[in-house]
Amino acid sequence: MERRELSEVSPIRRILRRIPLVRVVVKLVVGLIALQAALITVLTLVSRRRAQRLPPGGFPHLRLPEMTAGDNRLQIYSYGEHLYEAMLDAIDNARESIYFETYLWKDDAIGRAFKERLTAKAEEGVAVYVIYDTFGNLVVPRAFKQFSPAMSVLSFWAIRRPWHLLDPRRYGLDHRKLLIVDGVTAFIGGYNVGALYATQWRDTHLRIVGPEARDLAQAFVDFWNRFCRKRERIARDYPLRFNPMVNVYGNDIARMIFPIRDTYISAIDRAQHHIRLTNAYFIPDHILLESLEAASRRGVVVEILLPWRSNHLLADWAARSYFTRCLDAGIQLLGYQNAMVHAKTCTIDGQWSTIGTANLDRLSSIGNYEINVEIYDSRFACQMEELFDSDKTNALEITSERWQRRTPFMRLTERVLGPLRLML
Repeated sequence: MERRELSEVSPIRRILRRIPLVRVVVKLVVGLIALQAALITVLTLVSRRRAQRLPPGGFPHLRLPEMTAGDNRLQIYSYGEHLYEAMLDAIDNARESIYFETYLWKDDAIGRAFKERLTAKAEEGVAVYVIYDTFGNLVVPRAFKQFSPAMSVLSFWAIRRPWHLLDPRRYGLDHRKLLIVDGVTAFIGGYNVGALYATQWRDTHLRIVGPEARDLAQAFVDFWNRFCRKRERIARDYPLRFNPMVNVYGNDIARMIFPIRDTYISAIDRAQHHIRLTNAYFIPDHILLESLEAASRRGVVVEILLPWRSNHLLADWAARSYFTRCLDAGIQLLGYQNAMVHAKTCTIDGQWSTIGTANLDRLSSIGNYEINVEIYDSRFACQMEELFDSDKTNALEITSERWQRRTPFMRLTERVLGPLRLML
């Protein structure tokens, strides 16, 4: 009789009997969110005070010589002022076309200089096409985003219809940074456009002069033609070719194509001697992290340089939740100090290198439009290693002993904020 009564209890009644448990779970979730919010508030205040106390000053940077790789000339830039001088000079010397694409474009002296030079070339008759990300520049005054009718401008925003809100592929941002002049000279890397980045951020950009600039020109044209109005399409195509030395890879969220992450994993799995990786926001997925751990355990010297305090507080704590695991695997961690290191670079075994716009986080790996260039050249890799060695002079090594001595507050913060890395 008792068994029959139990079997006749409806699913709804069983759920109702469990409501106290559901309430407990809800309270725990709400409590965790409240604790996360409180910690974020405290950390933000502390971070602002520390930033105000930091003395103004420079950081080590190199002026590396231009080199050749096949038919291309390559120039690495590690200081914003030097890069902006070269980019503006390239714009001034344009004869046929300028393709300019950026994620952030500030309304300051540097941003206005770019706008003025681009406007001048457009009014001279040069075909000037500009793409900037709408979301990234929401805080930029509307007046700055008014352009000469001689220019073709695309403010990128993938959500164009109400039903687009239901498509997660429409939430991707245009995080790419490109400048291509006359299809011959191309710039690619981590630098946005603004005075802050000229002297206060350590980033890395690459200039390519030669045939491979066409790959970046075509990448720009393809993006422009997909999102512009039909009457504004660029008619010109740039013939591509296979080059074993210089290759371009782009993440395309609309098509669910993400080769940059796979390129990293493939190169890491091939490493035999050393990996020297610099990234602004090191929040890898488990497969990428396992590749780095496996490389270290088979005897590869793995060095990862990241900002000790970046411009995104949550990204810092999300990255730190990986530190114990990295150190246990023998990976060497280096925290860049007194400046924001925003570079997205890696060089392996003195042969393979990459420079681009993609961070090692979820947003860049599978969320945004990104573009990287990889280079197989020992002389170029030597320059990349020279740059890494220079950066190490301004970095704090995070050893296992040092990390174990971190305060209870830091340990609590890691555990509480760690789950947020799934959204970063």
